[in-house]
Amino acid sequence: MELPQGTLDILILKALALEPLHGWAISHRLHQLSQATLSIRQGSLYPALHRLERRGWIKGRWGTSVNGRRARYYELTRRGQAQLASDTAAWRRLSATIATVLESS
Repeated sequence: MELPQGTLDILILKALALEPLHGWAISHRLHQLSQATLSIRQGSLYPALHRLERRGWIKGRWGTSVNGRRARYYELTRRGQAQLASDTAAWRRLSATIATVLESS
């Protein structure tokens, strides 16, 4: 399933709302939460992570993954939490409006 422009950012923020995760774990969490509908490619994920970090919505730190590899873990900042809340509200309004239009006769 192809994501509409800008959707990946809100999905990453949502995945990180629960706990810090490294890139592969973010992709895996979104795959699980979407009931295996979404597959996020690394070519899309990592540029999005860098963009979110530049905006101050997430911060990264180096750590060790469960399999002993060095990995960059990302977590939501306060600005990121506020952005997630704002984007979620806007997404719900937009979805409801689109549904209204699609259901009209």
